[in-house]
Amino acid sequence: MRGGIYWWPREFTLENYKAVFETPGIVTSFGVTIAKTVIGTITHVFFTAMVAYAISRRDLYGRNFYMLVGVITMFFSGGLIPYFLLIRDLGLFDNFLVYIIPTMFNFFHLIIFVSFFRELPTSLEEAAKMDGANDFMIFIKVIIPLSMPVIATIALFQGVYQWNDYFAGVIFVNNPDLQPIQTYLYKVVAESSSNQMMTNAAGSIATKTVTSQSIKLATMVVTTLPIMLVYPFLQKYFVKGMLIGSVKG
Repeated sequence: MRGGIYWWPREFTLENYKAVFETPGIVTSFGVTIAKTVIGTITHVFFTAMVAYAISRRDLYGRNFYMLVGVITMFFSGGLIPYFLLIRDLGLFDNFLVYIIPTMFNFFHLIIFVSFFRELPTSLEEAAKMDGANDFMIFIKVIIPLSMPVIATIALFQGVYQWNDYFAGVIFVNNPDLQPIQTYLYKVVAESSSNQMMTNAAGSIATKTVTSQSIKLATMVVTTLPIMLVYPFLQKYFVKGMLIGSVKG
């Protein structure tokens, strides 16, 4: 804040990160974020894939109508106030399930799944039916094992979304024990003009060693670092997901 720093700090210190982790609630927020990312990604992938498999079946009655309704929802929505009233009436306000149930389905991800499922040979389904498998068993034991690339792609999309989402915690959750780390970061940024985050930290930390600005930046690093470390290992699935259904031959 005094200026004159271009790359190396004047003095190396971890006091900012110590203050962040000693702030009440950050560990709980991390736990909420990890839980909603894991549970939300698994349920989203399974439910969206199951619906997409049904839509990909050309013998599904009303398939074109369902696709039309889904496309309309990609461009039009009811707005924030009706959505808030819906969440409240469903009993999801101040409920951990508000991170899971509304995100179980995404029509754009359904389109990616459908494009992939249509490339699978129908002879596999016919062979499974001859062996006595029903549609659900075919989906679980035949379609899912063959669809790991697109599943990993959608899991990456949804996992990054769940980790970065702060909006649900701001609008639908008042209980601090249910707020994710991104909502915590949002509050840190919003309150960075004051010294509230420093006063909430342990009293052993001298106010001269940390500032509200340094606390804010340290919190940003702590919040974004985990997903940044995971993303490079899943990047190949991200690229593959962009190419699914784009090349025919």
